[in-house]
Amino acid sequence: MRPGLYYLNYVKTLVPDFKGDRESLQLIIDEKPEVISHNLETVERLTPLIRSGARYRRSLDVLGQVATHGVTAKSGLMVGLGETEDEVYALMDDLRSVGCSILTIGQYLQPTKNHIPVQEYIPYLQFERYREAGLSKGFDHVESKPLVRSSYHAEKHV
Repeated sequence: MRPGLYYLNYVKTLVPDFKGDRESLQLIIDEKPEVISHNLETVERLTPLIRSGARYRRSLDVLGQVATHGVTAKSGLMVGLGETEDEVYALMDDLRSVGCSILTIGQYLQPTKNHIPVQEYIPYLQFERYREAGLSKGFDHVESKPLVRSSYHAEKHV
């Protein structure tokens, strides 16, 4: 180790919803990573359009199972897909209701012309309002900026 630097060793796992198979998720939980992340990606209304194989409530169940077993639950959201501000706040409430304690929020950027186009570029100040709202709703940590992605500053989330 170089003087003046420290290295943080921890395990953050990003998991799928396992199509609702709780036993598969439990295998990950039993390994006791510090953080298990499962990204909702978008609000409930847009989930069928954006995440064709996923179910919003099933994703909440994943995060709830993680939190129930004492592992830090984390999720991520992309904005700019046509969601309303109220829908983002409802998503935050849903996440908190299942014990999710870390949230990342970033601007959706269309990866290829074959993906859904950006509906809106969210103003920087709105990201700050989302961060403040998330903290006031009880999240331990909220990263909310245009270029935030689910692993942004992951070392700070432990």
